[in-house]
Amino acid sequence: MNDNEKIQRSNLKRILRYFLIRIIIMAITLVIGVYVVILVANMGGAVDNIRKSQIREAIGTSLLGDEVYRMMKPEEKREYVKMLEEVEFKRLGLDQPFAIRSFLYLKQALTLNLGNAERLTSDTGSRQVRLIILERLAPTLVLMMTAFLILFFVALTFALFLSRRYGSFFDKMIIALAPLSAAPAWFYGIFLILLFAAVLKLLPFGGMVRVPPPDNNLEYFLSLLRHLVLPVSSVLLSSIFISTYNWRTYFLIYSSEDYVEMAKAKGLSSAMIERRYVLRPTMPAIVTSFALSLIAQWMGSITLETVFNWPGLGRRIYEAINNFDSPVIIGANVIYAYLLAITVLVLDVIYAILDPRVKVGAGGVRQ
Repeated sequence: MNDNEKIQRSNLKRILRYFLIRIIIMAITLVIGVYVVILVANMGGAVDNIRKSQIREAIGTSLLGDEVYRMMKPEEKREYVKMLEEVEFKRLGLDQPFAIRSFLYLKQALTLNLGNAERLTSDTGSRQVRLIILERLAPTLVLMMTAFLILFFVALTFALFLSRRYGSFFDKMIIALAPLSAAPAWFYGIFLILLFAAVLKLLPFGGMVRVPPPDNNLEYFLSLLRHLVLPVSSVLLSSIFISTYNWRTYFLIYSSEDYVEMAKAKGLSSAMIERRYVLRPTMPAIVTSFALSLIAQWMGSITLETVFNWPGLGRRIYEAINNFDSPVIIGANVIYAYLLAITVLVLDVIYAILDPRVKVGAGGVRQ
């Protein structure tokens, strides 16, 4: 084995060790985050007391029309009701202390064994929380990934354009419009629906496809695109100005570095300087802000999907909150926790690819 092969093998071992450590850290963070969600969602066990009260009320109501029960003596009635309550508590696992059951909930959540919903059902009639959530995850990903991919490339293009024209009319206009991003996407969505759906009648009010859904795949795709216009536009309006302003600032900062001036002195073309010495070192910061915005939008999609009647996970969470369906709420937050952990892990990989200053070593990432 020559020296080059030894170096390559050593580098490969360091990279694998680093990513193994990152995966372990993400796993620990995920476990802690999911456990906190379980504690908060159950209010430290208070929800179990509410569920017990609901069970007692349901049992009392069901026995009102029971002739045999009404003929029992008072002591027999109390014993019979207590026996029914204990059976129901044991069936639901409420006979154990919450401290013990919380770790059982944690194991089930991490393995996506989320149990059954209390009130909601999936579109196929199943009460499994996993199916209720996963069938609504795809529409949310379609909406958010479409909106944010368009946002990324459009904002990046405009930011590069403005960094070359600092102080121009368009640059000042973006600075003036940046505060508009303080309003959430659903706020713009309401006005877009009023204008383009109610007044102009050019686009549908909401939903994912027209009703009844088209049988032809091409017609289905075109209907989906038409229904995506308004929600995607609302996301763009709420983010594009501030993203363009922030990324344009990154480009201006990096374009004033000494090594950029040296590259210009060497006679390199503007396109090469921009691509190699401005865009590439700026990308990690841009990708980070983009990923964090995407995560925030995932978490904030509840109101947006409700406004547009979009059949996604956010709207399902809204329905679960209205119906006090704790298993669905906890399950949705577990899915969000997995999405966050995966996003952060992917960011680490992207850093090593995009930034030439990042070196993977035994101790982690060094710059």
